[in-house]
Amino acid sequence: MTILGIDLGTTNSACAVWRDGTVELIPNALGDFLTPSAIYIDQDNQVHVGKVGRERAVTHPQATAQVFKRYMGTHKVIRLQGKDYSAVELSSFVLKRLKEDAEKHLSETITQAVISVPAYFNDTQRKATKQAGEMAGLYVERLVNEPTAAAIAYGLHEKPEHSQFMVLDLGGGTFDVSIMEYFSGVLEVHASSGDNFLGGEDFLELLVDHYLEQIKTTRKKTKPQDLQKIQIQMERVKRELNAVEKVVVEPILESNYETVTISREQFAKISDVLLSRLQQPIETTLRDANICPADLDEVILVGGATRMQSLRSIVARMFRRLPMANLDPDLVVAMGAGIQAGLKARDQALDDVVLTDVCPYTLGTGIINDADISGTQGDLFSPILERNSVIPASRVSSFFTVHNNQKELEFNIYQGESRLVKNNIALGSITVAVPKNKKGQEGAEVRFSYDMNGLLEVDIKVLSTGETYYKMIQNAPGELSEQALAESRKKLALLKFHPREQETNQLLIARAERLFESRLAEQRQMIQGNLRWFEEILEKQNVRDIEQAQLDFAEFLDSLEQDRLF
Repeated sequence: MTILGIDLGTTNSACAVWRDGTVELIPNALGDFLTPSAIYIDQDNQVHVGKVGRERAVTHPQATAQVFKRYMGTHKVIRLQGKDYSAVELSSFVLKRLKEDAEKHLSETITQAVISVPAYFNDTQRKATKQAGEMAGLYVERLVNEPTAAAIAYGLHEKPEHSQFMVLDLGGGTFDVSIMEYFSGVLEVHASSGDNFLGGEDFLELLVDHYLEQIKTTRKKTKPQDLQKIQIQMERVKRELNAVEKVVVEPILESNYETVTISREQFAKISDVLLSRLQQPIETTLRDANICPADLDEVILVGGATRMQSLRSIVARMFRRLPMANLDPDLVVAMGAGIQAGLKARDQALDDVVLTDVCPYTLGTGIINDADISGTQGDLFSPILERNSVIPASRVSSFFTVHNNQKELEFNIYQGESRLVKNNIALGSITVAVPKNKKGQEGAEVRFSYDMNGLLEVDIKVLSTGETYYKMIQNAPGELSEQALAESRKKLALLKFHPREQETNQLLIARAERLFESRLAEQRQMIQGNLRWFEEILEKQNVRDIEQAQLDFAEFLDSLEQDRLF
């Protein structure tokens, strides 16, 4: 059965399938590969999706919805024709239209899909995306990060071993940054970051404000229908400025007869405030991946907004190279989602490509904030599984009582990046009993295990009694079949060992301790220092760092053992 790959975009959406050994984009009823993510509800409550919705935004703005992807996972509703719609419902209309277009083009029924999402979408936003798919009659096989999909479409898995790439994805409403590496048949995401409220639509709004300023009026003084007309013309201006130095805008409104000229230089100047926001996610991603710009083999541009010359110039200056942008930036994510759909269907042509994604947000627990004298800040966030950890992953941390005769430890589980738990998203809680004792004498070991299906397993072991507790938190409860759930838990079970317990690491530590006993003076100090360093790496539980440390520590021990008298 064919699995549909879908790019559910803020401004436009598209879909593709893997067929006959290649990716095939699906045209809509108008023959276009791009379907505007615009919804129009007519007076008979009929739903119109795509270009009709975009056109009706001019004449019927109160009955039209656009850019609703930004509100996925929130309680915001949009009122159309006297009825409230959530972002999930509106997105399901778009997905249903793409499904219908694919079924007509392929002459078969489509029931499964792989849908792309921004890499940093939190758990709630991902659940909302899956829910939209379900409402559209699609079982969502997997969510794929948009930069990951783009990287596959660019064939990064065909590059030389250990090539590293940065994918900059600036779509209609979101900005994604990801660093990826290809090695030994594995396409691995090292780090990702982004901005959920930065995209081409924001640059468009700047142009609209600039135009209104030129004709000496404001948004408040402009009718909704007139504002839509201006937005359509400014979208054209934004597009044309990619190819020419200036664009002349003929009078748009009946009440104003001014001709306005907008130059590429003017556009770049008014865009400064947005362009400056690109830098922080880029720097964050580089730091998380622990690399510098010179380590990157390519910088790849994805998303329709990356056509802007001002953006390309800034990226070229930052990285001192021309970015790669030879595929259609509006369709590249859909192409990658289609390839990923083929991979999910176990198509033989893609067997050599293995995707390893990362957790886009930190998972942890709340701890008491001793410094919060006023009681206004609340508990602090103690990370256990850090963002950009390669998944599936398993990490463990220890926590202890803070009061004398404390009878229990309560672990509230959160996802997010804020140091205060009140600013993060609560996922659940679990309470464990501990023997009464002096504060700090009783504690528990808490292990988080997380996989690509959004399955979080929490295992807690009371240190003094050995009693264990368990809680499972699903990304979307009920969506995984019993068999899929069992398979996920089986895979996670293999990860539930502290790195110091793994045989390779135990062997290296045993070798070091044996050599310490057989040497004296300076060599003992060297062994002690290197062993302490290796154990510190193991405690951090970062798989990538541990693999490199194993090689370095083994090389050090080999050099000592080669220093023999006979």
